[in-house]
Amino acid sequence: MQLVIGISIVMFVALLVGAILLIRKVAFEGGNLPLTAEWIGELSVERYRPMMRLLDGADLEFLRSQPGFKPEMARRIRYQRCQIFAGYLHCLSSDFRRVCSAIHLLMLHSGHDRPDLAAILVRHQVMFAAGMLVIHARLLLYGWGICGVDVNSVVKIFDVMQLELRSLVPAAVAAGVE
Repeated sequence: MQLVIGISIVMFVALLVGAILLIRKVAFEGGNLPLTAEWIGELSVERYRPMMRLLDGADLEFLRSQPGFKPEMARRIRYQRCQIFAGYLHCLSSDFRRVCSAIHLLMLHSGHDRPDLAAILVRHQVMFAAGMLVIHARLLLYGWGICGVDVNSVVKIFDVMQLELRSLVPAAVAAGVE
């Protein structure tokens, strides 16, 4: 019984540290802010559509039905797809941070206070960080063949924020902020 409690405490602490690091990474890293019409034009959810299908179980089910299938084949494919998926997650997180930083920058240089936009920005950053934490945990489990991973919620949050940025840029250009 004490072993179970000890393992539970260690896992809780590990998840807590992971959550803190992920929230800090998503919320506070600015990176480069290429606030140009070209960069904003390149932002698109379409870039992440392949990621949404990458961990679909249909391919593995098809593989299992083929003659000569070996379980290590499925493990190797899951491992490779996890690596590719992690690359997509990194890009999504980076794009999200840059969009949020650009919105923050536009708010700072705006002549109008926007407490509503600041609240939306913070709320979406927290929701994105929490969603990414869940996705990373589920990706780990997917690698072991335990469950699937759904990224629709974080992609939707990214989409909302990049649309918000697009709506702010014409106003910022008109005001001479860019």
